[in-house]
Amino acid sequence: MVAGITSSARGQEPILIQHNTDTVVVGAERTAVYLPLVHGQRVAVVTNQTGMIGGRHLVDSLLTLKVNVVKVFGPEHGFRGDADAGEHMNDGKDPQSGLPVVSLYGDQKHRKPSPEQLSDVDVLIYDIQDVGVRFYTYMSTLHYVMEAAMENGKKVIVLDRPDPNGFYVDGPVLDPAYRSFVGMHPVPIVHGMTVGEYARMINGEGWLKGGRKCDLTVIACKGYTHSTFYEPPVRPSPNLPNIPAMYLYPSLGLFEGTIVSVGRGTDHPFQCIGYPGNSVGQFHFTPKSMPGAKDPPHKGRLCAGLDLQAYGGFQSRMEKRLRLHWLIGFYAETADKAAFFNAFFDKLAGGPDLRERIVRGEDEDTIRASWEPGLKSFKTMRKKYLLYDDFKN
Repeated sequence: MVAGITSSARGQEPILIQHNTDTVVVGAERTAVYLPLVHGQRVAVVTNQTGMIGGRHLVDSLLTLKVNVVKVFGPEHGFRGDADAGEHMNDGKDPQSGLPVVSLYGDQKHRKPSPEQLSDVDVLIYDIQDVGVRFYTYMSTLHYVMEAAMENGKKVIVLDRPDPNGFYVDGPVLDPAYRSFVGMHPVPIVHGMTVGEYARMINGEGWLKGGRKCDLTVIACKGYTHSTFYEPPVRPSPNLPNIPAMYLYPSLGLFEGTIVSVGRGTDHPFQCIGYPGNSVGQFHFTPKSMPGAKDPPHKGRLCAGLDLQAYGGFQSRMEKRLRLHWLIGFYAETADKAAFFNAFFDKLAGGPDLRERIVRGEDEDTIRASWEPGLKSFKTMRKKYLLYDDFKN
């Protein structure tokens, strides 16, 4: 089992350390491995509420360990993880640590650390729990952090965490013409990679500006493989509160480019789907304003649809695939088909092909078959960057 890796932009071979353990130990917990790398360095931490060492936040732990943390960069949802999806976050100060907090979410110019923001930094530590889905924006934040580090001669240390959807690969590969913050790289919707593996791919495939590489070190997990069913101890964002939501997210996230609610503003986000006047399903819910969903779609209106909680918790793990039948079925039954998709859908899907095939009436098997050439090429590329034993096909 791979437990640690150090690799740099200078072309050195990775140093792999082998361990055998039945318990997953995340990169952040392996302080003995990475503390020597930051000794005497000025450190910025890119993290959110998931950056925990046991019951204590990484930032607080590093300060206790006398690491010279000079600032924190926060991604979408903010440093403490309580902001809405897409909500603009202002810079400020963390009341618990007193450290300055710089938002890396908002308009385009604020998504990448600036030279001024990195002028007092030697190394950036990235520690955020991801869910292995292309349109989850933490990988876009990782890209910009690596690019800024490369441009300004800074080092990046990624503290790896398991991918809860890391046991399969599926979906259409993004068309680079549709590159956006919800999809920056030519990967499928479910890429089956941890943050550390993905960072190695960004570097190795020359996806940073000018095809250059950043000085990257990945501190890998111990006891994890891509056959591991891993449930993060802290919700990765406000609307992914549990493992059923994380399993359903790759399939239901596409509905955010349609008229259909995915349950934001309810107690079961990404575990139900529906909209006012829908004729599919017997489940009903009424979205309301709440933390993490201040203005959800169809707020205050009764939505009819499907309760997918039980399916998400069990069947999605067994099937190991992105499911399209809900999307196809809802489109087929909607009265106003011209209004079903919005402009966001093609960004989420990685291009117009999926939408166009659904509109033409193609079934799920036909659509899935169209993904196979891209998936085959991606899986071959993916193998070069894996740090952990892969799942069995």
